[in-house]
Amino acid sequence: MIASPPAAPRVSPWVLSAFWFGTAFHWLLLLLVLMPANVLEFVGPDRKGTYVGALTAIGAVMALVIPPLVGAHSDRTGRRVPYLRLGVGVNIAGLAVMGAAVTLLSGMTGFWVYVLGFLLVQFGNNYATAPYSALIPQLVPTEQRGRYSGVMGMLQAAGQLLGAVSAFVVGTLGLPSMVSFVLIAAFLLVPALVTMRGVPDDARPAPSGARPAPWQSLFAYRPFLWVFVTRVLFALGQYSVQPFLQFYNADVLGQKDPATSNSIMLACIIVASIVSALIGGRISDRVGRKPVIYVAGTTMAVAALLLLVVPGFGAALLLAVVFGLGFGAFTSVDWALGSDAMPSDTSFARDMGIWHVAFVAPQFIGGPQGALLDWGNAQGDNLGYTLVFGVAAAFFILGVLLVRNVPDHQPTRPVTT
Repeated sequence: MIASPPAAPRVSPWVLSAFWFGTAFHWLLLLLVLMPANVLEFVGPDRKGTYVGALTAIGAVMALVIPPLVGAHSDRTGRRVPYLRLGVGVNIAGLAVMGAAVTLLSGMTGFWVYVLGFLLVQFGNNYATAPYSALIPQLVPTEQRGRYSGVMGMLQAAGQLLGAVSAFVVGTLGLPSMVSFVLIAAFLLVPALVTMRGVPDDARPAPSGARPAPWQSLFAYRPFLWVFVTRVLFALGQYSVQPFLQFYNADVLGQKDPATSNSIMLACIIVASIVSALIGGRISDRVGRKPVIYVAGTTMAVAALLLLVVPGFGAALLLAVVFGLGFGAFTSVDWALGSDAMPSDTSFARDMGIWHVAFVAPQFIGGPQGALLDWGNAQGDNLGYTLVFGVAAAFFILGVLLVRNVPDHQPTRPVTT
């Protein structure tokens, strides 16, 4: 028979989620603030959308391949922390390369060095993510996963908020980009150390007679299939818009300092998401995960569409708050929903790595969406933003419609022998 999860958590939710706090700070400041500004300096305004989208898509290649492979190896060794340690080290090295490219180089030469650093960042971060992602289903019983997922969602939002505030302060003071890269490295490393020191890392490899379900059979397990599909759709909605918010602030809202305006908008989204994240996780433990997803996805879709017709920056900030409430509610149940849908107790890291692909693979949408943005804007009247935001809303709505296919009560998991 399959071993059941532990009767009680073996680690505090705050310690377990500390690494996710650092990762959230890392990706918000890097993807949403630094990368658009850095790429603009390297390639110029006419190709900014195409190159930001292409860079996002290039990074997604690492996120597709590494988590399942590293996760499978982590399951065989029974260890999690060594992978987290190595991944964080490579991630920080990549940040150093990116910072050096921005500081010392220019033009396409600087851009390609920047790409190299970004690939190192993606490699390291994804190397750490799959073993780390296995810790919730491995350590937390089902009836408490909503609470733990809510804490993770709240700390993710708090990390993003701190990243937005840091971007605002750095921009206001006129500090060089290298300062931001140093901040990212520090805020990634310290929380990672908290998690690495606080979680158990028993060397308990999978029993020699246990064989996890083959990769190709994972999607025959209905809960995993539909959780994977709906997570892809929500991520497609997020990544359809996220890389281009800074450009939206400049071109649609007419902000003279779009980087600072973007940071303020992100702060509104994040503060609102902090409010709804912890509450949503606890509610999902009582009423189920799907009702929370229904409300969250619909809220995000409506807000994305209304951003196209706002009369000014103030109204856009109010809509950012609305979107944040939906986004926080979604993230509060995200990890719990994924953990509940794991097909086998002998391959948590591998299966969570494949589940994580559902979130990172949609980064590829940045390439075609960036090209769509540039094409639409070339037609006039900021048509590109109408197309991109409309596509995002469609993905959110489709995710809401299909999440109802996730069973309310899981069928029996496949028995591994």
